Amino acid sequence: MKDFDFLSDSTEQTTTRFVTFVTPGLKRFDLAILSTNRFYGKKLVTDMMFGRSAVLGPDDLEEEGVLESVFRINEEEAAELAQFLTLVLGAVNYTD
Repeated sequence: MKDFDFLSDSTEQTTTRFVTFVTPGLKRFDLAILSTNRFYGKKLVTDMMFGRSAVLGPDDLEEEGVLESVFRINEEEAAELAQFLTLVLGAVNYTD
């Protein structure tokens, strides 16, 4: 391990919610939503079908094109995903 230059290496207890659902537009999502003390209160959302992940908070859902870009979905699918994520992403805690 002498050749590795670690910038960070930590272990913590996390909570992961696994959820599979079908949107009104019949798009299926298989998500893992990981809550951790990192990311200033945002959550790590992983699409398990396609292996795409993003650290997201409620502010990111308001940004145009974020979900479409990260998860490679169309605008309608992103709107439906945002509707679900609004329910599970809590308030962001900014701390120093």
